[in-house]
Amino acid sequence: MGSFRWWFTAVLVLAVSVTVNACPPSDRAALLAFKAALHEPYLGIFDSWKGNDCCSKWYGVTCDPTTKRVADIALRGESEDPIFQKAKRTGYMTGSVSPELCKLERLSNVVIADWKGISGTIPSCITTLPFLRHLDLVGNQISGEIPSDIGKLSLLTVLNLADNKITGRIPRSIANLTSLMHLDLRNNLISGTIPINIGKLRMLSRALLSNNQISGQIPNTISYIYRLSDLDLSLNRISGPIPEALGKMKVLATLNLDGNMISGQLPTSLMNSGISILNLSKNGIEGSIPNAFGPRSYFMVMDLSYNNLKGPIPESIASASYVGHLDLSHNHLCGAIPAGSWFDHLEASSFTYNDCLCGKPLRAC
Repeated sequence: MGSFRWWFTAVLVLAVSVTVNACPPSDRAALLAFKAALHEPYLGIFDSWKGNDCCSKWYGVTCDPTTKRVADIALRGESEDPIFQKAKRTGYMTGSVSPELCKLERLSNVVIADWKGISGTIPSCITTLPFLRHLDLVGNQISGEIPSDIGKLSLLTVLNLADNKITGRIPRSIANLTSLMHLDLRNNLISGTIPINIGKLRMLSRALLSNNQISGQIPNTISYIYRLSDLDLSLNRISGPIPEALGKMKVLATLNLDGNMISGQLPTSLMNSGISILNLSKNGIEGSIPNAFGPRSYFMVMDLSYNNLKGPIPESIASASYVGHLDLSHNHLCGAIPAGSWFDHLEASSFTYNDCLCGKPLRAC
């Protein structure tokens, strides 16, 4: 009788221990409901989603070691994981992102990326996850709008919704994401204007909004984002002038505004700024190129092609610290191309289709 009592107690203790160390049944149920809305026919990544403990060896699931609550979901359709290498293919998944995901209230990171066939919308309840820091849904077929109250995610540092079919405007509440460092909305169908209050995103270092249908002017408030190093607004419908303040930003290194309807003159500040990649091609920029280059000017790329620029190439460009790739073609420039070491490597295509430029590498003046 005593040995039976000892055995029963040991089994009971073990059962309690396993239960304590396992994920809560509510988290397991939410994950299984999330999985039920998806179909992955080739790799079998969900084959490991079985058993009572979703914290143990469930592919792409990580739990907080203290609370045993699900903290991370990391499912990438393009990976160097052995499961992909063995199959010798990238992932493909259809279905949608289930609102059941929102029942995982301790989620910190959600990565459901590069599956190519996942459609549906972003669950509006995603904004109720108070600990969410990283939301990455890049490379799917997700449609609908960005939730209007996305600004509730006060801890969010990464928002990547690129390469989808998202429509609607950039919500004004996005400016409340004061921890946001990386914003990537490229290659969608987003329309409307850039929120005027975007300057509140003081931690933002990359704002990638290219290849959408964004219209209106570039708000001057972008210059308030003092950590911003990479701004890409190319291939949109942006109009109006380039704010002079962009050239005065301390850490801005890449400015891509090509393929818009920008007008007005080139800000003098851009020529002697810290920007090293400047692409303003395929716009309607007028006037002359400011004669404002100096030792601070260091351009790996400067593309001003396909605009309405007139006058000469300024002599001060020879005083720049470096000019790598330069394209001034398809404008109305005239006069002698300045001599200097930065021009020795340039081909004629950098200067063609202007009104009357001359000198090396074109015909002699």
